[in-house]
Amino acid sequence: MVLLKVTNERKDDMKENEITEIIIGCALKVHSKLGPGLLESAYEACLYHELSKTELFIERQKPIPLVYDEIKLDCGYRCDMMVNNSIIVEIKTVESIVDLHLSQVLTYLKQTNCKVGLIINFNVKNLRHGLRRVVNNYED
Repeated sequence: MVLLKVTNERKDDMKENEITEIIIGCALKVHSKLGPGLLESAYEACLYHELSKTELFIERQKPIPLVYDEIKLDCGYRCDMMVNNSIIVEIKTVESIVDLHLSQVLTYLKQTNCKVGLIINFNVKNLRHGLRRVVNNYED
């Protein structure tokens, strides 16, 4: 898989599909080197390292406040990563991705007004079986 090198001029103009392609490429590289069986924190650190080589803007353990009735509550929600202020990345090491994981990412998407999220489950033999793309179609 070819990873796109992002120049500073294109960084903000990239579409979600281009960004997710880069993220998935980096995740595949990490998984091929490490395989399944490690803690989420190890995969997060390694994926962050790979993504940092792409010049994308990456935030780890990004705080996500909860907005309720015009009140901003700092409840301690954190997504594993936010990439280019537009893609939520949630890393898992579970037997399988379940509805609760999808709900979690959808909540993060709604609270951040992002459209696309990725759930990456590294606890699989083939990472293609551990990838889920989540799209927020919510409109205010």
